[in-house]
Amino acid sequence: MPLERPNENTHDDDGIDSVEAGNAAAADGTLGSTMPKILGEMKPETAYFAATNGERTGYIFFDMTDSSQLPAIAEPFLLAFNARIDVKPAMNPQDLAAAGAGIARAAKSYAPKA
Repeated sequence: MPLERPNENTHDDDGIDSVEAGNAAAADGTLGSTMPKILGEMKPETAYFAATNGERTGYIFFDMTDSSQLPAIAEPFLLAFNARIDVKPAMNPQDLAAAGAGIARAAKSYAPKA
């Protein structure tokens, strides 16, 4: 499941946006030590970092088997970097293959009839 930063640049209730928080972490040296710590605890399958609309963005792919895991995944980013989090379910090729029966059922029930 990828964890991705949304594109909106908005201030949180405390008036500090995630860009400002990230800049502060970069300036004081905690960005470079905190991110590996969070990722080490998270154990993602892979992680990519980029800039999206002028903001630091992470595309972090991890296996979340239960939605109750979401706080443990999101809170470190929220607390350490005042980050905004966008979680999107995704499938690998094996998941897609296993989904075949569900796709066929949906197609039979809901696809336009020719």
